[in-house]
Amino acid sequence: MLDTARFRSLLGEYCGVDSQHVHAYVIGEHGDSEILTWSLATVGGMPLASFARLRGIEISDAAIQQIDHKVRRAADTIIRGKVATYYGIGSALSRIVDVILHDQRSILTVCAPSAEVAGVPDVTVALPRLVGGAGILETFSLPLDGHEAEMLRRSAQIIQRALGELLHDQKRLEGVG
Repeated sequence: MLDTARFRSLLGEYCGVDSQHVHAYVIGEHGDSEILTWSLATVGGMPLASFARLRGIEISDAAIQQIDHKVRRAADTIIRGKVATYYGIGSALSRIVDVILHDQRSILTVCAPSAEVAGVPDVTVALPRLVGGAGILETFSLPLDGHEAEMLRRSAQIIQRALGELLHDQKRLEGVG
């Protein structure tokens, strides 16, 4: 949720519009392998490239790289300024609780166990999910471009490997114990 909000905010700032009119997601692992879904980004209901053309704004490779870097390194910047990131985390948790308590049925980019993501079985990654009073009501598969789909597969594999290592370590410790 945090990086999705940062992505939308930075896109809005770059395009000169309120981020409420920007829709884009950051999916996968929260970290180095996360995916900014540039191919699906819309502003005012239009694809980002169309909106940019209408406004005479260039979405250059340099601009994409700069926004990508700012989203991925936001925590570092926040820690340098505030010493901690718990305000953003607290705000995201508060939003999730509010959505559940009031059955708002909001689409939030949150992690949950999934039977399969991009061909990777039994993994937990961030995806857009419909959240309401009963928790996660539905998970949405995004029509990613080929590069983004491959990045999501790699991100899911990173999480799956980490989970496998944790389970291996847990079993090893239980055997020692």
